[in-house]
Parts: sequence; structure tokens; C-alpha cells
Amino acid sequence: MKLKEQIEKYIPYNEQERSDKELILEYIDTFKDVLTRKNKMCHFTASNWIVNKERTKVLMIYHNIYKSWCWTGGHADGDSNLSHVAIKEAHEETGLNNIKLLGDGIFGIQIITVESHIKNRNFISSHLHLDCCYLLEADEKETLKIKKDENSDIRWIDINKVMEITNENKMKPIYNKLNEKLFKEKF
Repeated sequence: MKLKEQIEKYIPYNEQERSDKELILEYIDTFKDVLTRKNKMCHFTASNWIVNKERTKVLMIYHNIYKSWCWTGGHADGDSNLSHVAIKEAHEETGLNNIKLLGDGIFGIQIITVESHIKNRNFISSHLHLDCCYLLEADEKETLKIKKDENSDIRWIDINKVMEITNENKMKPIYNKLNEKLFKEKF
């Protein structure tokens, strides 16, 4: 199924997702190449909410650019199979080899404002991430590996402490939504 069809079929969890879904579909129809960073206004990313088998912990990284604990994920870079991108990014950023995709596709959808920053000595202008989040499961006993060019720490965080450790206020409602949905829908 094509990415646009997946997003069209996705049932929003809340008002934020309804609004963002509508805008994402509009951006797909309006802008060229939303699958790569060549589109400097908005482009697709795939993120992950990685939980342990007991659903008591979330695997988070300490992101070097954002200076905050956050989820894993990355740019589509031309790949319209965002679940593939999500799993690839989870592996690259954590070293996990045994990752299981839960559910039947997109777990959360959001548009995230990215402030201007420096990456690899290059200035990156402010832009939007059209983000699809995937729910993944991993074994918390598996060895983790830091991806030094992106993060400086990786930890399994008590699912009830996520809001306390993240420094990005704009991400707190998203993380809260994902936890709410995880418990409500019993994945």
C-alpha cells in the first residue's frame, strides 16, 4: 500500500492527529518530493515508540542536537516504506537486532516543528517533519550501542517517567499521547 493510502486509512487518535493528518495529506498533494530533505519546508520522518515486552519501559536516546531524551527515528530519505525506515533507524540508533513491529502500521501521526540548528557543521533552516510513528517491541536485556554522531546515551525509561526526563516541551504531548494510546488499545 502506498504511503498516501496508509495515511488516508489511518484513524486519528485525537484532535491533534486529525488536524495533522489533514495537513499531511494536503502537503503530499501540494509539495514536490516530501520524501526527501530536498524539500526544505517539510519532509517525511519515521519515529519509534520502542517498548519492552511488559509495556513498563520505553527505550529512549539522549539526542545530541536537541539536548534531550527522545524517541528514535529519522528521515525517509526517499523510502516510502516508513515502517522499514522506522526499524532501520531503531537498529542504527540503538544497536538492537531483535525488533518487532506491533500493530498493523502507523501508531501515531504528527507534524513536528524543527528549529534551525547546525548538523555536521552545516546550517539547517527551520522546517517541518511529517512524522509517522511506529510501535516497536524489543528485549530490554539486549545489548545497546550508542550512535555517537547522533546520541550520547540510551536507556530504558520507566514509561511513567518519560514526561519528567524530556527537555522538549513540544514533544511531551506527543509522548503522552503515545503512552495513552498504548495502554488504552492494549498492544
